[in-house]
Amino acid sequence: MKAILKRYLKVIDVYIIKKYLGTFAFTLAIFSVVMVVFDISEHLDNFLKKQSSFHDIAFQYYAGFIPFYLNYLSPLINFLAVILFTAKMANQTEIVPILTSKASFTRFLRPYFISSSLLFIVSFFANVYLIPFTNRLKVDFENSHFNDADPSKNEVHMQLDKHTYVYLKSYEAASKTGYQFILEKFNGDNMIQKLVANSITYDSVKRIWKIQTYSDRHINGLKEVMIWHGAAKDTTLDMRPEDFEVHDNQYSAMSMSVLDKNIDKAKLRGTGELTDMLFERYHRFVYPLSTYVLTLIGVSISSRKVRGGIGLPLGIGIILCFTYIIVERFALVFSIKGGAPPLISVFVPNLLFGALGYYLLVKAPK
Repeated sequence: MKAILKRYLKVIDVYIIKKYLGTFAFTLAIFSVVMVVFDISEHLDNFLKKQSSFHDIAFQYYAGFIPFYLNYLSPLINFLAVILFTAKMANQTEIVPILTSKASFTRFLRPYFISSSLLFIVSFFANVYLIPFTNRLKVDFENSHFNDADPSKNEVHMQLDKHTYVYLKSYEAASKTGYQFILEKFNGDNMIQKLVANSITYDSVKRIWKIQTYSDRHINGLKEVMIWHGAAKDTTLDMRPEDFEVHDNQYSAMSMSVLDKNIDKAKLRGTGELTDMLFERYHRFVYPLSTYVLTLIGVSISSRKVRGGIGLPLGIGIILCFTYIIVERFALVFSIKGGAPPLISVFVPNLLFGALGYYLLVKAPK
């Protein structure tokens, strides 16, 4: 292994990789401290009002908060880190000897992309496996401590399977009770059963729904039978209380297997949440690619020695960071509200900034 590293990694490669990863780790630590301090100042009243324990705050909320935002900001933190140490190298005239020693700019980029590949691997596995687990901790804490508003949906239409449709006029999350419930079953285009109930309640112990005071109408051609029931009836309908509740970032807290199952259900039910879930799924795989794109841009704009030191490249980098975040958020809005395909939307930021990176690479000093 050492022989392979010595063969393919020269002294300058090791030097740049150490600077790259060291600056990234330092910048990551600074961002972590700043985010936690600002978040504590913002939510201190909520912590005191709900009498949250230190254990829940530290090992539930911030155990989910810190990984989520560090992973979300990691490409941008990486971008700033690249600009910081590359601009410093250029200001100290360390890059000129490298490029004048018959080393191409592509060869100069090798240690950058080795380092960004390591960060890409970490970010990829964090997006797919770690972040959904830590997000579940954060979302559960936020729902119980921060969200005082009623998360219930109203006027819900849902398809349970190929033949069964349900409607719920209103839902009360605290008691897990829905009101004005209607269930309809079809055989092709013909309705064969219609069940109407005043209320339906979820039993979290048995994991079943109890229908209260309902009428059951069976239709067979021109023959109809109407049955009234005053007693409660247990059912095993394929729906959960979560289907009638709205929580922020709920899809980001789902594992890949759970997310895939919900996508399959959303395709069948047509609840209008399919686009959100598809965007979340594709985003987990595509977002880590921004590490390469922003690394390319960072090296291209900071490898030239300019007057004023690292101030100008750093300023440009901060502007590009905010621009990338805006474009990434707009891509989500265009997908959900504008009807753009989620798979295309998640690629838009990287395609736009990838084109910018290629242009800057062509213009970079050789």
